Amino acid sequence: MLALRLASLGAAALSFALSLSTCGGSTESGAGPEPQKQAPAAEIELAGVDTSSLTPRERREWSSYVSEQLAPCKDTPVPIAQCVREKRACKRCLPAARFLVTQVRNGGAREQVLDAYRSRFDNDRVKNVDVADTPMKGAPTAPITVVEWADFQCPFCKAASPALDELVTRFPGKVKLYFKNYPLPAHNLAEAAARAAIAAEAQGKFWEMHHKLFESSPAGLEARGLESHARELGLKLDRFKADMESEATTARIAREKKQAETLGFSGTPLIYINGREFPLRGDFPTELTQWVKLELELLGESSQPVAPAASSAPAPSASPGGPQKPAPPPK
Repeated sequence: MLALRLASLGAAALSFALSLSTCGGSTESGAGPEPQKQAPAAEIELAGVDTSSLTPRERREWSSYVSEQLAPCKDTPVPIAQCVREKRACKRCLPAARFLVTQVRNGGAREQVLDAYRSRFDNDRVKNVDVADTPMKGAPTAPITVVEWADFQCPFCKAASPALDELVTRFPGKVKLYFKNYPLPAHNLAEAAARAAIAAEAQGKFWEMHHKLFESSPAGLEARGLESHARELGLKLDRFKADMESEATTARIAREKKQAETLGFSGTPLIYINGREFPLRGDFPTELTQWVKLELELLGESSQPVAPAASSAPAPSASPGGPQKPAPPPK
């Protein structure tokens, strides 16, 4: 569900990017059985929530969600609508009601809407993501932490990369981006590319190598291509080659893969924002921006992004969809 600098993806990759999935797996949400539907709710109006973009049917659907779902604060055991009407202390209620407007307007089925709501607001969905010794770009004090696990040979990761980069520039001082490696066994060039990125990091050129790897043709991920990238970046080749093959690099990749698996890895790209897994569905760049803006709102921060810089490359237009899962082991 993602679109990249589409010129480099080609027509086949573009069709993948527009429905963006992920390298390595299915797109099942794992949210469990669909909750039992209740009788249609009467249409509700809440101060501060604009439902004018919804059809009458959609307003009834939204009304049922805000009537049924509990407020996203543990100490506020009342439905979202009641929380908003009574102006309860839970400051997450109004954003939650607005979030559900967007989900309904996007046409999601009931199970999808409820899973999206829980992913975004349930406290149980927040995970501890270790970012120690991980390359980062952005302001160290930024309130939004984005962590990505990716495979340099994964077309969906390649498509997602520009939108993730743009977050840092569109929300200056608000977003910091971390990158972790998860080279998939099915991609024969992915591990060498991950090793090249780590080796470049040792000489202070991680992000420069990161961009070269994602912008490369498949030949650019082969041994000659990696060495050519290193030369262009002015790296010391002997050290670069030694660092690529070092035990420390091997251990680093294994550690980063294990971290992803501990979180429930299902494919690349895997993205966490402030400890919540970002769902790869819909219009990726738009939903990514909306997610960050909502997170800033919940934190009491300004959520107005800076206009993106003009680019000669096409802007990404869709998102990663379901993770690209590792190939099953041979029988």
